[in-house]
Amino acid sequence: MIEFAVVGAGVFKEFQDEKGSFKESLTSDIKGLLSLYEATHVVYDGEKILDDAREFTRKHLKGLEGNMDTNLAKQVNRSLEIPLHWRMARAEARWYMDIYEKDEGMNPALLELAKLDFNMVQAVLQKDLRSMSRWWRNLGVAAKLTFARDRLVESFLWSVGIAYEPDYELCREWLTKVMNFVLIIDDIYDVYGSLEELEIFTDAVERWDHKLMNNLPYYMKVCFLALYNTTNEMAYEILREQGWDILPYLTKSWANFIKAMLQEAKWCKQGYTPSLKEYLDNGWLSSSGSVFLVHAFFATKQKIKPEVLEGLDKNHQLLKYSSMMFRLSNDLATSSVRIRNSFNT
Repeated sequence: MIEFAVVGAGVFKEFQDEKGSFKESLTSDIKGLLSLYEATHVVYDGEKILDDAREFTRKHLKGLEGNMDTNLAKQVNRSLEIPLHWRMARAEARWYMDIYEKDEGMNPALLELAKLDFNMVQAVLQKDLRSMSRWWRNLGVAAKLTFARDRLVESFLWSVGIAYEPDYELCREWLTKVMNFVLIIDDIYDVYGSLEELEIFTDAVERWDHKLMNNLPYYMKVCFLALYNTTNEMAYEILREQGWDILPYLTKSWANFIKAMLQEAKWCKQGYTPSLKEYLDNGWLSSSGSVFLVHAFFATKQKIKPEVLEGLDKNHQLLKYSSMMFRLSNDLATSSVRIRNSFNT
């Protein structure tokens, strides 16, 4: 078990002079400056010293671009584009191997170990992807719902970003499945379904009653039954192995997500612009973040405690605000794409 220690921002005061400014002498050590820049992205709210350090290091790293070797320049440019803390760790490890191989202080044994580890884990992930591809193909949803996004590989890659370790095979499996259903349901509610159909589908999911799907059009029947069976299988797996009935928590996460999607569909069809509060109160649920987090918790086979289940049942703040980050990050990304596309057209 890996344990982490919280280090206070005060340790960075040694890099400041008597006036509280960062020492200009730091700029002579580019690698150290880069490390400090990366550290500033692991920050708690209110740690002004790290905010100041980020501005200081960014400014000087940009100014030193012409005064460093090619290998180091690649690291600096990559970090300035997106810091290490925000990247997918496993993909970044592969990129860094090529950089490290050209480093003067490279340790051949360490590099060889890194390559062996990467290849061994990659073999596990390739096996998982083959398994997911078979599941998706046998499920047949993509073939029946041709209007919806078919993103199996992208969904699996996203799950690797969450949990790449070989031991978390079940977590990757569940998150891949959840992502594919989220994408399909999102397309149904955003584009394809009529308001009347969406209300029936929402009611069927909220009640978790397969009998209600008789009133649905064929494409919704396919989607609902696939979601129903897949979720029930997940719950059975945990019940069999750990003795906990998690079905109410899985179905509640889906119901909350889909009810929020219905609300957004109503706003759209009515031409209603919600207030910021209305949007955020609904948006953290429509982000699907809580669906992923609930499934990920159970799929990592953590020890299930009653107080944790109570937190899930009452939408603990950790669940809510993490999902809010999903919502806002997604909105920022889609907004930038729309702005870019508007310029292109």
